[in-house]
Amino acid sequence: MIKTFTPDDVIKYVYKECDQEEQREIEEALLCDEKLKETYQYVVNMKDDLDKIDVQPSKKAITNILDYSKNYNLKKGS
Repeated sequence: MIKTFTPDDVIKYVYKECDQEEQREIEEALLCDEKLKETYQYVVNMKDDLDKIDVQPSKKAITNILDYSKNYNLKKGS
């Protein structure tokens, strides 16, 4: 009997956070469950998109932090 998997199970599988038994069960289910394959492909695409995001603060945010820090040190030193 093939176990029913949730989208959370698929996410764990994609991020390699499941144990070997769970991994084997999901791979077996992917062979015959079209809906699970669609969910898997959706999660893989989403992960790929997330991996492409450039996570950095804007120059304005950095400037604001530095300005705040300078002002804080000036007030603290008085």
